[in-house]
Amino acid sequence: MKKIFVAMLLMVAVTAVAQTAAAPAQPAAPAAQPTAQQNPAPPPPPPQKKEIKDTAEYNAYVGAVQQTDAAAKVSGLEAFLTQYPNSVMKEDALELLMGAYQQTGNQAKTLDTAQKVLLANPCNIRALALLAYNKQAMATGPNASQNLTDAGQTGEKGLQCMLTATKPDGTPAAEWDKLKSTAAAIFNNAAGMSAYQAKDFAKAQQFLLEAVKGDQSNVTEVYYLALAYLAPGPTENDVNGLFFIARASNLQTKPDGREAIAKYGKSKYVKYHGTDEGWSNLLTLTAGTPLPPANFTVAKYVPPTPAEQAADLVKSKVVKDMSFAEWQMVLSEGAPEDADKVWSVLKGKPLLMEAHIISIDTSSKTATRLLLAGSQDDVDAKRADIDLTMSAVLSKTQMPKEDTEFKFGATPVSYVAKPFVMTMNDGALLAPKAPPKPPVHHKPVAK
Repeated sequence: MKKIFVAMLLMVAVTAVAQTAAAPAQPAAPAAQPTAQQNPAPPPPPPQKKEIKDTAEYNAYVGAVQQTDAAAKVSGLEAFLTQYPNSVMKEDALELLMGAYQQTGNQAKTLDTAQKVLLANPCNIRALALLAYNKQAMATGPNASQNLTDAGQTGEKGLQCMLTATKPDGTPAAEWDKLKSTAAAIFNNAAGMSAYQAKDFAKAQQFLLEAVKGDQSNVTEVYYLALAYLAPGPTENDVNGLFFIARASNLQTKPDGREAIAKYGKSKYVKYHGTDEGWSNLLTLTAGTPLPPANFTVAKYVPPTPAEQAADLVKSKVVKDMSFAEWQMVLSEGAPEDADKVWSVLKGKPLLMEAHIISIDTSSKTATRLLLAGSQDDVDAKRADIDLTMSAVLSKTQMPKEDTEFKFGATPVSYVAKPFVMTMNDGALLAPKAPPKPPVHHKPVAK
């Protein structure tokens, strides 16, 4: 939040102070009595104008507020409040004292005086805004969390008070409007950042969105608003988060920061949309558009069904070039026509393969049977997806070990789709390739 915001909060025109502390106005003329026929509703009472009737008190007050030196104004106002603790101008004097302490750089006295202002008027907008701003600025070190919590509570209190706040007597309308706008930005920022810290993302979205509307180029507010939308995970608000994270990337002036935000935003976009298609367009849009346009949306990623994946695989890849895991997916998840396309190529055709041995059955006297895992998922799950019968009984020297890789040749004869098992017969060991023989060197023939 810019420091000029706080300067605006503490700005009180001397002319307004002089008007407020003016001599009593002349008594109003008695109002005409209405006739029975008129019987109008009574008018609302006019706002009470603050008046100092005692000359000495008046001179002490005006003398203090007209000091141009901040330290001298502090002394004059402290003396006035000590001498006239119940003055009608007590709140005004404390508010001016708060500003004078702020000008001298005495933060402790500034905050202490702000609390005194709130004792005089719990809904004093300037004091609430100054406390919210300073507590948020103090959100560092060991008390960071508590200070930000205090800032958030003060911000929410300020927003409530602004609903019923009325322009102080003597304050120009333009100044009052500027004060409300500035204070609202501080209140929403403090309340939003506090809510984000507490992981109350719904409240963070509410307050930070209002803060961004008030200050559309504040990269910190835009960034944390994006995080508040994206942090909870997939929701209907993700599109707003994607918009504001792209906006934050555009607002960030430091190249490293801009790149980091864009990288994070792109990853969230791809997760939501399915691809990065459209991300560059979103960056272009948010460069000059501070808030999501009406009906802004990003198409949500809908993953293809296993049947759709199988259909795409059959269209894009030759069956003989597929892996065993891809055969398995099409045969177990694909539509009948897609499964038939794969099985018609595999059935009855000798294949050379490698799989992981789950178990070995040596009970048969005619042929050894092995249960194998051909896909990595089934290897990890230790689940057989190939039922292989060798063409003969394996000898002790030929017998492989369980939980090892096994190279073989065999012919698919049938399969069960779920849970998937392919039955293969005529299994044969594939002999490992013999290492190449070293070349033979002959002695040259003597001449």
